[in-house]
Amino acid sequence: MTSDTTGDKNSIAAQSFCIDLVRTHDFTNYAASLFVLPETRRAWIALAAFNVEVAQVRDHIKQPLPGEIRLQWWRDALTGKADEGEASGNPVAAELLRAIAQYDLSVEMLVRLIDAHVFDVYDDPMPDMAALEAHCRDTSAALYALRAKVLDENSPEILRIAEHAGIAEGIADIITTLPKHAARRQLYLPGDLMQMHGVVAEEIFLRQSSAALGETFAQLRREASSQWDQALAMLTDASPSARLAFLPLAVVGKTLMRLEVSDPFAPPLPSRLGVLWTMWRASKAAPFKA
Repeated sequence: MTSDTTGDKNSIAAQSFCIDLVRTHDFTNYAASLFVLPETRRAWIALAAFNVEVAQVRDHIKQPLPGEIRLQWWRDALTGKADEGEASGNPVAAELLRAIAQYDLSVEMLVRLIDAHVFDVYDDPMPDMAALEAHCRDTSAALYALRAKVLDENSPEILRIAEHAGIAEGIADIITTLPKHAARRQLYLPGDLMQMHGVVAEEIFLRQSSAALGETFAQLRREASSQWDQALAMLTDASPSARLAFLPLAVVGKTLMRLEVSDPFAPPLPSRLGVLWTMWRASKAAPFKA
């Protein structure tokens, strides 16, 4: 067997691994990738797979140090400090490095995303709304901007849309993942909002709903909806490829609507069929609606 054949097989295996990972753990982005051209889908999936690996580090550790070590490995892999064979032997890293080279993706932006997820491995509370929005900009918003770059959209306007979209998605995510975070005594709810409404952290950890928590969630939903509206308004004049980069926003919009009537500890979980249907409808609209 020649080295070229071996390389091709390894590349196909890495690509398949990433597809399976994203389909299992981030079905919204997997579904959205089905509506972009095949030549760009591979990089889209690579970004999503990387995000799954980094965002779920906390799920696989019991102490912060192993999480810090794992995140440092990703920093080293992206900045060329890791062993080349070790990085290329990791299917997600191999696919991501390929995407970075092919589309000139910002390594600095990806490293900031890793740095933001250091927060995940500790139990420190989110101090305030400004800190939460900064976290969203370095994570969800960065991914929107990077997907847009893959689709050849890289203007200041696109970056502004990505910021609005990322904050909307990030806030929706922390609301829907409250039960998971509460179970491990971790809080992403902004401390200033909790203090304003009189929310007691221990009540959240005990999964106790309250009027104060409902008011906090209502304020968060209003902020997320405002950011979502701004993103969609700006997408009105965007190109078709730019709108494709923001397809996951359609699911965010649906989620925000359902959160208006859901219990904080029983958030809405869309079905895979529902996600696919929402994506299909959004891909036909200009700009799409929830």
